[in-house]
Amino acid sequence: MAGRLISGKKSIQGLIIGISGAVLALSLWSLGWLDIWESKTWDLRASIMAKPGKTTDNIRLILLDQNSLDWAKNENGWNWPWPREIYSAILHYCRRNGAKAVAFDVLFTEPSIYGIEDDAALGRAISEFGHFSGAVFLGKKSGSDTKWPAGTPAPEFKVIGLDKWLNPTNSKNIVFNRATMPIQELALNAAVLSNVHLDPDPDGIYRGIKLFCVFDNKILPTLGLGAFLAANPDVQMQIKSGKLIVDDKIVPIDQQGNAVLNYRGISGTHKAYSAAAVLQSEIRILSGETPTIRDENAFRDKYVFFGFSAPGLYDLRSAPVDGVYPGVEIQATLLDNFLSGDFMRRSLTWLTITIVLSLALACAISASVFSSPGGSVTVGLIFFSIPVFLSFGSYLHGLWFPLVVQETSAAFTIALALVFNYATEGKHKRFIKNAFQQYLSPAVIEQLIQHPERLKLGGERRVLSIFFSDLQGFTSISEGLDPEELTALLNDYLSAMTNIIHEENGTVDKYEGDAIIAFWNAPLEVPEHAVRAVRAAIRCQEVLAEMRPGFKERIGKEMFMRIGINTGPVVVGNLGSHTRFDYTMIGDAVNIAARLEGANKQFGTYTMISQSTRDMLGDILTVRELARIAVVGRREPVVVYEPMMAEEYETRKDILEAFSKGLQLFYKGEFSQALEIFSTVQELDPPAAAYAKKCRAMMEALPDDWRGVWVMVGK
Repeated sequence: MAGRLISGKKSIQGLIIGISGAVLALSLWSLGWLDIWESKTWDLRASIMAKPGKTTDNIRLILLDQNSLDWAKNENGWNWPWPREIYSAILHYCRRNGAKAVAFDVLFTEPSIYGIEDDAALGRAISEFGHFSGAVFLGKKSGSDTKWPAGTPAPEFKVIGLDKWLNPTNSKNIVFNRATMPIQELALNAAVLSNVHLDPDPDGIYRGIKLFCVFDNKILPTLGLGAFLAANPDVQMQIKSGKLIVDDKIVPIDQQGNAVLNYRGISGTHKAYSAAAVLQSEIRILSGETPTIRDENAFRDKYVFFGFSAPGLYDLRSAPVDGVYPGVEIQATLLDNFLSGDFMRRSLTWLTITIVLSLALACAISASVFSSPGGSVTVGLIFFSIPVFLSFGSYLHGLWFPLVVQETSAAFTIALALVFNYATEGKHKRFIKNAFQQYLSPAVIEQLIQHPERLKLGGERRVLSIFFSDLQGFTSISEGLDPEELTALLNDYLSAMTNIIHEENGTVDKYEGDAIIAFWNAPLEVPEHAVRAVRAAIRCQEVLAEMRPGFKERIGKEMFMRIGINTGPVVVGNLGSHTRFDYTMIGDAVNIAARLEGANKQFGTYTMISQSTRDMLGDILTVRELARIAVVGRREPVVVYEPMMAEEYETRKDILEAFSKGLQLFYKGEFSQALEIFSTVQELDPPAAAYAKKCRAMMEALPDDWRGVWVMVGK
């Protein structure tokens, strides 16, 4: 009888604890506070279980990679941006080899700098091919068009039920009020115009995608679906709650119109060819020679996507399966999922609640009955393992079943059981801590105990000074070294630069090959962070100058580093798994810093800072104004400067003052007078030489709306 009473009390205790643990976990889940962790566990599932689908081989990629850029420049003298006639050759090759459809993940929004005929050649190639999907960029705040352009054929696609579906839906997620349209030669000849705007999840990972968007009451498919529609223009589309129907294919979507991508593997899972190989093959075929691509059926009846993968072209994204994933391959994944009919589905809310509650009750009753330390450990191991098996098993059936809410429920339930046991059976704090250590990483426990504020989800907005650096010509340097030599070289270089950044209280965000990304003023506040960032840049250049002779002896080449620095508001915070965080930043200010690093190339400089950084320096460091530049992806010009130590400024004072006079004349559009001044110092000052060349070009073709802005032609 007593045993039955004890058992009954344990069951009631377990019932109370289980419901409490489940309610706590489900509350956090419903508020979205577990989303970032759930996303990371999803990435783990995708990375482990991704595999090619039944239609993966129906898709081909043509990638404009770094090797293609190098080949084009070194072998053919094609500078970036390429003439559009080159893209025409790619289309001719695809048509010649029987491609089913071709989709270009490239925005041709401005007339070719090579002339009208260059655009006309591209238009003819598109027209001759027929099944071509061109790129449009839809935006909420950016885009030159607010109405569908007159003279551009409107898309004829209709989605039955769209108006009804939009009414209860937050339509602002799928309706765009601005667009950046392609040139007329493309718009008039493309079979389909497709949206290439992609929105990542808040942590910057691309897990979902919209299959279509709306602009000016016109339906624009996303590029991946656009490739299919280019080959199958007569399909019927219908939308209902929870699904988009395209002919006989059903795509599960959420209330914002997003489908969850079923990634096939790391970048390269879809067979890819370099743009150089395709162009070489076309040239060889026209010359009667054997093409570089020997497989005659490589593109036959395939959907072909063309896009960028060269790092300098900035179309590399983060996917669940790969940290560096070409944006065009995300579009290819969309089409792959569509053709296979295997987009991932999200679990229904009622099913998630039922499973979480059931597991919490079973866990609580077990923890209450088996309350010894050994029993608690065993219960914890079992009920932390069950959600893993459920979630991974669901993935095999195309279902995203939430894992973190189950684990959180188990954690809350076990914690409550331990606390209850502590209160009723004298198990004190050490027992609770020891029990948790069996289930969670000690590092995570210490973070929770000592610094809970550092686990703030979603990050925080803060003004940072952002540092981007890159070695000049590193690709050619690395090609001449074996892996051991390259690793040793990078270790020596990165160690020296990192030491300086740390000495100036900077935080190294990440290394990308030879590139260093760092920032100041987070996670801890750094007074005068802009000064420290610029001083670190100057010191890095000085130390590299000291190391340069030694590096030249090792590799036979001199090493120079370009640095870009910008100060501005970003979102900075923790991203990562349960046991490891990546403290990183996102925002427009980050993009500007990256652009400034690359902008050094056009001026022959090695360190460049923005106006916002300059404003925070005061009189502590010396700078000279370099230009007003319009960087790629930003409409408003940025005033940029070259920082230097006061001693260097005094040594070069005459040259710098002459440059400043020439710069003011350049701003006013008095190019002839500016050229005279720049010519006097161009042999001694690379920026003056760059401006002398620019003045000659401007004298030949003076723009009507001159504002003194140097427009950057590349990223």
